[in-house]
Amino acid sequence: MLWYKSFLDTRWRFLIGFALVLFSAVGAVFAYPRVMELMPLASSIEVSGELGRRIREGVELARDYRGYVWSQWVRQSLSNTVTLFAAVLGTGGLLSRSSGRGALFTLSLPVSRDRLVAARAGTGLVELLAMAVIPPLVLVVLSPAIGRSYSVADALAHGACLFVAGAVFFSLTVLLSSVFDDVWRPALVACAVAAALAVAEPFLPGLSRFSVFRVMTGEDYFYSRQLPWLGLLTSAAASAAMLFAAARNTARQDF
Repeated sequence: MLWYKSFLDTRWRFLIGFALVLFSAVGAVFAYPRVMELMPLASSIEVSGELGRRIREGVELARDYRGYVWSQWVRQSLSNTVTLFAAVLGTGGLLSRSSGRGALFTLSLPVSRDRLVAARAGTGLVELLAMAVIPPLVLVVLSPAIGRSYSVADALAHGACLFVAGAVFFSLTVLLSSVFDDVWRPALVACAVAAALAVAEPFLPGLSRFSVFRVMTGEDYFYSRQLPWLGLLTSAAASAAMLFAAARNTARQDF
């Protein structure tokens, strides 16, 4: 019952996000032939500096279908959408004013607050897992329609990286939802933190190896086919610590 109620509370956020990532997967597949047609034009662009380097890098990666999927979809639209909806799925805890009588009813159930937080967090993590893993698998199914192939191993590896790193922002929002009593402030703060990390990353090259976004995009896996185990374990530990703190904050609240 607790899991079902948690799903009802987040179902529209999940369904909207899930639809967006599915449509982006379909669009990425069927846009590839057009990208290949424009490749000669892109190769002739002469731009200096960092922008030019990024354009040339993108062009070279896109010559190969696997490189195109990673550079144009996984690294950009998919990781950005997963980050956004990880924060959106995590907001709206028991403290939320929008919960109203529903929160009072939930608290009246003969279950501990730890179980309430666990059910809400577990439901959100399952939804986030679906958003991270299923769209890459869609590429496996659709790629033959344009005469290309995408391996199941790549799809599952990138899905795992997206889920584990995306869970950091989900867990941060759950923690913030145990502090603030409105719906959108936790999500906005989590998105602001994500934006700040993304902006600061180029200026901290020494820490880029441990960047949550490097883990999320599976950059190490793309280039070496080795999962970033240290980054995955660090992200999982950070998520667990924040969810534990959220449970403790909720247990101390006087409702």
